Amino acid sequence: MTLSIVKPGFFTTVQDLGRHGFQSRGISVSGPMDRFSLRIGNAMLGNRENAAALEITVIGPEAVFEDDRCVVLTGSDSGMEINGLTANAWTVYRLRAGDRVKAGTLSEGCRSYLCVSGGIDVPLVMGSRSTFTRAGIGGYKGRQLASGDRVPLCGNPPLWRRSEGFVCPPELRPAFGGEVPILAIDGPQADAFAERGIGTFYGEIYTVTNESDRMGYRLDGPAIELKGGADIISDGIVHGAVQVPGDGRPIVMMADCQTTGGYAKIATVCAWSAAALAHRLPGDEVRFARISEGRATELLKEFEKNLTKLTELRATYRSRPGGRI
Repeated sequence: MTLSIVKPGFFTTVQDLGRHGFQSRGISVSGPMDRFSLRIGNAMLGNRENAAALEITVIGPEAVFEDDRCVVLTGSDSGMEINGLTANAWTVYRLRAGDRVKAGTLSEGCRSYLCVSGGIDVPLVMGSRSTFTRAGIGGYKGRQLASGDRVPLCGNPPLWRRSEGFVCPPELRPAFGGEVPILAIDGPQADAFAERGIGTFYGEIYTVTNESDRMGYRLDGPAIELKGGADIISDGIVHGAVQVPGDGRPIVMMADCQTTGGYAKIATVCAWSAAALAHRLPGDEVRFARISEGRATELLKEFEKNLTKLTELRATYRSRPGGRI
């Protein structure tokens, strides 16, 4: 039960929901840049929530399945093909042994997730299958996928065939496109910034630079004014933390971020908007908007309600031939 990689795409890795509980030992959480799209894909297939999938960046892989499976592509649409025929994102397809899946170049956004019934069965490292390439741990041999890799798959879950043809309703899909602002709450060192600097952060437009990756998004734009120096005694860093180094340009920490940092943090991007930011490409504009902790929590609760609706829809769904190519 393997997935044979013909072409790996630009940067394709195995990710589950992350490696939690080891930050005190200097180990990053990793996991998906867009955890919401991954969770939806697993729910559509009847997988366990934490099943590992392929995270696709910009250009997708081409792969051959060696046994029967159901698959779904979530996140940004990459123009997926199955055996040379167009397949829609957010739709479950049933594959036969020998079928070939190709995920092309993402038309909008930056990342998508190829979820497979049963999930990917690479070894657990500290309780997670997520790839952390900087340390060379997790995933498939601790690295991004390459041509010729044979990625092991878990056994199909019970009643896996019933997902064939299931489509995620548009209103239950994350809407991360366009120019929606990136929502953030005040950071732990917000008082280290001049009032004018805080106004700059929330009032000006920034641009994603080429120095942006799974560790952090470096942004270019107006300098953010601090009251004093940018350096602080190093303290904890989380996904979404916004550090401001001495040049005044913000850096948003992402899934593979370090566990501590020595720059003042003006804000923390909420989980929902951190996923939205993960779909921005170099050159894309970013605007920040200030929200309360209560509103950030409400956004997560809204997603959980929608995920419950989706799970209930799938539970009553019966397989339709339209999901087969």
